[in-house]
Amino acid sequence: MREPDELADGIAVVSEAKRVAVLSGAGVSTESGIPDFRGPNGLWTRDPSAERMSSFEAYRDDPEVRRRSWQARLAHPAWSAEPNDAHRALVSLERAGRLVALVTQNIDGLHQRAGSVSVLELHGTMHETECLSCGDRRPMLEALDRVAAGEVDPPCLVCGGVIKSATISFGQALDMNVLMAARDAVTSCDLMLAVGSSLSVQPAAGLVGLAARAGATVVICNASETPYDDLAAIVLRGPLGEVLPALVS
Repeated sequence: MREPDELADGIAVVSEAKRVAVLSGAGVSTESGIPDFRGPNGLWTRDPSAERMSSFEAYRDDPEVRRRSWQARLAHPAWSAEPNDAHRALVSLERAGRLVALVTQNIDGLHQRAGSVSVLELHGTMHETECLSCGDRRPMLEALDRVAAGEVDPPCLVCGGVIKSATISFGQALDMNVLMAARDAVTSCDLMLAVGSSLSVQPAAGLVGLAARAGATVVICNASETPYDDLAAIVLRGPLGEVLPALVS
């Protein structure tokens, strides 16, 4: 649990900041019922084989991985999840006019549903599909309706190619426009707030170091240790649904 003095220091640092950049990870959505990946009860912790579904090469080349992925998408808890107090706290920070950008590793869209506008989806979105051959994009729910109707690996309706969620898998390049916008945000902020991320996936995690080198104060809120804790002025461990509302109040 967080120490009271550390929380008080964090509140003071956040209240003084004029330009805040936020990097959010899966831990922000766990209180909405969406499990993270590497935590004690994470998807990959409980089932290491599930990580293969996040490999771009495995998904592209292995029909069985695609079939398993489509069933996982169909049953994903994000379809019924609601934003929590952590999401809403970041909305209040934006509405106060102090948020430079909310850079998220999350693909669930809960930041936007909570009311955040300045969201940079570094790892894409699960709410759309994209064809790996022709690039056709459509709402994810269209593909899920096909899966529910019996198509185990629905092909692209335009060219017959492989479709996947419009997310960034391991081995797949990030959208450079989104990444550059994220880099611009973290190098122009005076406070870098990293929340709910293990900071173990690059290049997202590297944004914290980039902000620190540019002179920003770093505050990290995460359930477990991260490789960037030594760069942080303050590290908080409490539940994000409690910590973030306190920090931005």
